[in-house]
Amino acid sequence: MKVTDVICHVLQSKVEQPFISARGWLYSTRASCIVEILTDEGITGWGECYGPAAVNKTIIETQYRNRVIGRDPFDVEVVWEDLYNRIKDYGLTGMTIAALSGIDIALWDIIGRAVNKPIHKLIGGAHRTEVTAYATGLYFIDMDRLVEEAVEEAQKYVEQGFSAIKMKIGLGDPKLDLRRVAAVREAIGPDVKLAVDANHCFTVPQAIRLGRAMEPLDLLWFEEPISPEDHDGYVEVTRALDMAVAGGENDFTRWGFRDVIARKAMDIVQPDVCAAGGISECRKIAAMASAHGVECVPHAWGSAIGLAATVQFIAALPDTPPAFRPMPPMLEFEQTPNPLRDHLARDPIVQHRGIVRVPDGPGLGIEVDRAVLAQYKVA
Repeated sequence: MKVTDVICHVLQSKVEQPFISARGWLYSTRASCIVEILTDEGITGWGECYGPAAVNKTIIETQYRNRVIGRDPFDVEVVWEDLYNRIKDYGLTGMTIAALSGIDIALWDIIGRAVNKPIHKLIGGAHRTEVTAYATGLYFIDMDRLVEEAVEEAQKYVEQGFSAIKMKIGLGDPKLDLRRVAAVREAIGPDVKLAVDANHCFTVPQAIRLGRAMEPLDLLWFEEPISPEDHDGYVEVTRALDMAVAGGENDFTRWGFRDVIARKAMDIVQPDVCAAGGISECRKIAAMASAHGVECVPHAWGSAIGLAATVQFIAALPDTPPAFRPMPPMLEFEQTPNPLRDHLARDPIVQHRGIVRVPDGPGLGIEVDRAVLAQYKVA
């Protein structure tokens, strides 16, 4: 089998109700670069790239496409090394790796379809047939009702059956952050897990001070408290707090995670399969984390394709620790409206009472709806 073409689709949809994250980031649209790889045997694979879609498309079309055409998809890690070495002089992290991730996922999808097996069967097998999803939400929408809206949204997720919730913090006022988190904890009770995500908006002293103030609230983890490149700072925050510190969605490849994991700069690493190097590279990151006693809970953000790839990856991750009462890795299930996530697949991945079934169809286990692809395609 040989690759005959690599096609990039830039998709975009308008957000019906814009929302704000830490540092004042306003989300009014959702976009994604979808990678379609064709073969001479009529098998098509799909992948997704994290980050600005038009940039990913440009990198793939100008740097990667011609090096992938003519290759055997089963040589997926051979292709990975070739593409990585192609851009090593100027692209060790960031967009070049995100673009490579989309290609890698699509090649694994082709392999799975060719042998009629889901990807998780090809990368080690199913540790589980369903995964626990945690609801990511509680962004900032109504700036006059920040506490009230967070409580109402959290209660909605509990009613839907979620057993874990992740909320955003980073309002520029740590006292308001603390009051908001405390109100949510009181509203959902002690049995629902609660994590907070600051999207790297604090300094080290700010993160430690706020983290200590939040510790009595029994939080699952404190995600991205500080800037992702400050690994020394992460060591300080992690050592200072009793609660778990998480991060890594903005780290790339095994080399980017190597020192973070070896130094235990974070208790939980969160590689994104659409960003960190695809399924091939995330397997290595997870293995390295396991060897150092660091949890791996992947980050997920994007369309149905990225979500499916994440579910396949999580299905093949072992429990941490593999003990009498193990802790399986959870799936991040982002809750803001996103038609690229909810409608791009003919049989989309959904949660029921906070549980997601692992697709057992070939490859990613989903089929792309080309009518929806065309509806949202802008380039």
